[in-house]
Amino acid sequence: MANNINLTIDGIHVSVEEGQSILDAAKKIDIKIPTLCYHVDLCVAGNCRVCVVESVGRNNLIPSCATPAEEGMEIKTSSPKVRRARKDLMALLVSEHNTQCTTCYRSINCELQQLAAEYNVDNDIYLSVLKPTAKVDKSSWSIEKDDSKCIRCQRCVRTCAEIQHVNALAVTERGRDMKISTFMHLPMNEIVCTNCGQCITHCPTAALTERRYYDEIWEAIDDPDKYVIINTAPSVRVAIGETLGYNVGERVTGKMVTALKKMGFNSVLDTDFTADLTIIEEANELLVRLKKALVLKEKVALPMITSCSPGWVKFIEHMYPEHLDHLSTCKSPQQMFGALAKTYYAEKIGIDPSKIVSVAGMPCAAKKFEANRPEMWDSGFQDVDAGLTTRELGHMIKQSGLDFFELGESEFDSYMGESTGAAVIFGATGGVMEAALRTAYVVITGRPVPFENLNIIPVRGLEGIKEATVKFENCVPEYKFLEGVEAKFAIAHGLINARQIMDQIVKGESPYLFVEVMACPGGCIGGGGQPIPTNDEIRKKRMEAIYAEDMDKPLRMSHENPEVTQIYKEFLVKPLGEKSHHLLHTKYRKRNRY
Repeated sequence: MANNINLTIDGIHVSVEEGQSILDAAKKIDIKIPTLCYHVDLCVAGNCRVCVVESVGRNNLIPSCATPAEEGMEIKTSSPKVRRARKDLMALLVSEHNTQCTTCYRSINCELQQLAAEYNVDNDIYLSVLKPTAKVDKSSWSIEKDDSKCIRCQRCVRTCAEIQHVNALAVTERGRDMKISTFMHLPMNEIVCTNCGQCITHCPTAALTERRYYDEIWEAIDDPDKYVIINTAPSVRVAIGETLGYNVGERVTGKMVTALKKMGFNSVLDTDFTADLTIIEEANELLVRLKKALVLKEKVALPMITSCSPGWVKFIEHMYPEHLDHLSTCKSPQQMFGALAKTYYAEKIGIDPSKIVSVAGMPCAAKKFEANRPEMWDSGFQDVDAGLTTRELGHMIKQSGLDFFELGESEFDSYMGESTGAAVIFGATGGVMEAALRTAYVVITGRPVPFENLNIIPVRGLEGIKEATVKFENCVPEYKFLEGVEAKFAIAHGLINARQIMDQIVKGESPYLFVEVMACPGGCIGGGGQPIPTNDEIRKKRMEAIYAEDMDKPLRMSHENPEVTQIYKEFLVKPLGEKSHHLLHTKYRKRNRY
């Protein structure tokens, strides 16, 4: 059992466990100490020194984030010495920063801007040393990098190394030339980057942002010759409210639909429809693989791994290209939707598919890259024309002049707007697995999955790797080969956890039949396109909203979706059929590791 450390902060007694920092102790008694390089998701760096405090008896100020609390410490967090030091530190950072605040994408949501205002930093304290040669790297489909706004806090470097284990960004050069750069200073589109966008959500300024496309979408909306469709992912509806003044985790699904219709989108549809469709295709693909392995004794790649997360897909393409056959061939719900929008939907509403602009509202930066993959033209056109993050959609709603709070609620449009609770939970880590098991168990046994209210609790939560075991008993005749099988499943979120799963597979030691991987911590609710800030407390609230929406749905298993039944009857014919194979499935490519 850890020993307790007693100290006083600003005259208030506090007790913390041995090893906790002064910053941890201050948080415990609601004393705010400013930080920039510190982030709760990351290891402590202590390099910005904004969090300095005074310890009575010491001459020098100490960084509260990197200094363990000691017995009997007397800490002052706002003495004249501390305030002067912090203001000087802020002024130095501002002198190296492109203070384009009024037109900056992160304006009013920038940690440096907020602290500079709090400490009343005057730009004239220090001469600007901003390098005039700094250029914005817009080479990536997903991420923009602006070195003129970088404060070298290294949060992006630690994020890419600690959470994602990709190391696309690194500290280069020294002294005044020190900067955050890429391998050999290559542009972002030429490096090993998964486009996940976690560097963006952890950046305190606008040094890293998503590449933005909303101006092009406004042009399309205003073009009378274009028919603009938007589909929105499940995690967008539980997070977009944060960009518009709502509390974290408030569901605004109906208001969001109303806003999008008033903004001029011709059809507002639901990515959840193709999430349900993904489950049908993916569950059938898994059952085919199991039959080949267990009955026909063919060599097939097991475990099968989900392919919904484009950041994860690009990670395996780079890091484990020899194991791509483990990926499900299913496209993500976004790309399934795009392919069907310009075939099935265009036919249903009588619109020339060349006039359709298909937009995806996503919690993800990597979805922008995915939309521009050369593999994603199976409709005869680019299946998805543009991906917008939750943040971009929030900006567009503000630009439209709508009072979001006063909007009524609307339903998604029909044909590709119906969904089940199983599709909604795609937004949280474990949700794809849970949705798949809800349907697969019924297909195999003819009965609902044996968990109360269909809630498969073992696959939920923020643990890095989760496991579930389901035993198949009294199977229907077609699946008697699974009788008595205790199937093990795994869920990983954050690419460092995906690497652990893949290392097991490489060694031939994986005990699983099916694995879900999401690139971002928490899954899509913590995606690189979600509102900033994002941390575990926020992720939990968004997940709670996702599961509440699931419980409120009248239908909660993907195979119950009447519009999914309809599309097979009218268009796709059957799961894994010829048309499904052409439009809804794909192959991925080997990429260089360096």
